[in-house]
Amino acid sequence: MNLRYVLKASRSFSVAFFIALYLVGCTSKTTDPQPAADQYLVSSSNVATISKDQLVTQASAISPLYALLLKQGISVVKLVYKTKNWDGTAIQASGLLIVPNTTTAVPMISQQHGTIFDDADAPSNFGPESEAYQFATIFASIGYIMVCPDYIGFGASKSLPHTYENRTSLAQASLDMLRAAREYIGSHSEIKWDSRLYMAGYSEGGYATMALYKKMQDEVPTEFNLRAVSCGAGAYDKTSFMKALLTQKSAGVAQWNRAFLWVLLTYDQIYKLNRPLSFYFKEPYLTDIQKNRQLATLDVSFDQVLTDSFKAGILNGTDTAFLNAVADNNIYDWKPLTTLQLYHGDADPQVYYLNSKNAYDAMQARGAGKTVQLFTSVGKTHVQTIPDWLAGTYTLFTTVQ
Repeated sequence: MNLRYVLKASRSFSVAFFIALYLVGCTSKTTDPQPAADQYLVSSSNVATISKDQLVTQASAISPLYALLLKQGISVVKLVYKTKNWDGTAIQASGLLIVPNTTTAVPMISQQHGTIFDDADAPSNFGPESEAYQFATIFASIGYIMVCPDYIGFGASKSLPHTYENRTSLAQASLDMLRAAREYIGSHSEIKWDSRLYMAGYSEGGYATMALYKKMQDEVPTEFNLRAVSCGAGAYDKTSFMKALLTQKSAGVAQWNRAFLWVLLTYDQIYKLNRPLSFYFKEPYLTDIQKNRQLATLDVSFDQVLTDSFKAGILNGTDTAFLNAVADNNIYDWKPLTTLQLYHGDADPQVYYLNSKNAYDAMQARGAGKTVQLFTSVGKTHVQTIPDWLAGTYTLFTTVQ
């Protein structure tokens, strides 16, 4: 679920990812000489202006192939905007807007990033290890507007807990970032859109993208010119995934366990269960979790970390409070109306394949038909499936105009 971890394991992911997201943001420029005041955008600040030559040097350090794709320099802008937290509280969040230095109308990429544990890796901080710095810059140079939300808990909202894998806040922060970007672009005539919007994400980004897509379809179906969506290896069926973690031996990789742990801690807080950590976790793991929270080092099967009483309450259905919290974040059982492609490896030890399979089956049962497709990478893991998802996303976005 940690995309930064995945990227380090598979550098080939990045190029195909953003090429795959051959897309455009939606909005038409106002013709009103006195446009309404911004509703979402609070402030903007220039982060960097990077020439093509500088990008070539930067990209070549990763792969000579990247350098061959570059077309022009880019401008990087941090946006701070108004949004709402999981509880409806008005807050300010941030994200990064990267635009190519061209007068040609270009598409927009709404890029929902994968799991990060360090605020330095948030898009708006534009740190050298961030996806935005290493990869979004390349695809902006190719000719795409990049909109990269930080999510709540990073960047301008770093004083707040990151609402990890909470559908409500991930979707709201991502949607309002698109709106703030639209307002910024509306007041900068040098930036041209061609009105198409495509969305994509992998792992936590896949979950965030699915949550954003569902929110847009349910609440603002005509606000954006959404053309197609590609989601890779997201944890869409939280209920089934959680029960699988309690009944099957997991890989025991500390990095993956941190993601499982973070989900549990987030839901305990957001749904105001406010239970002592000893309710969920047993020693010798409890002390580490009390001290380090989601950064605890858990190198055993995740079910071994949990108390027997907590597991029993989940599996026999008596812990309705926690089960309801988990179910509130399920985003697999609905009928998408715009083209959606799901990608997943059936040997994924991080985000189990059942998430995409259950989503596809549920959507088909609701009559989605050819609008939704599932592409299974047979025998492949989380990392190994990334190139398949990238290639498929590229084909999808270049085919669906």
